[in-house]
Amino acid sequence: MTRELSEAAHEGAAATPDELRAEIERARADLGDTVAALAAKADVKARVKDRAGELRERAAERARATGAETRSAATRGPALGAVAVGAGVLAAGIAAWLTRRR
Repeated sequence: MTRELSEAAHEGAAATPDELRAEIERARADLGDTVAALAAKADVKARVKDRAGELRERAAERARATGAETRSAATRGPALGAVAVGAGVLAAGIAAWLTRRR
């Protein structure tokens, strides 16, 4: 019950049937929202899948950033380029490993 209807009931004023119907509809909607929120929270498999997707995207973004750094460093010098290529390969390998692990 809403506060208005609760107060009206305590004061002895009777709520009209339309007010009661409206209150019941609001209560049903609130209950439906609560049940949906609890169901989403209880769906562990979907939450894990969503989190894995987020981590996969983050790893791919890091791999792209490392690739860009590698290309940039490769133009600066052969020794620095070799180190950058190695770092890029390592980052890509880690990203692939994390993706397969899930």
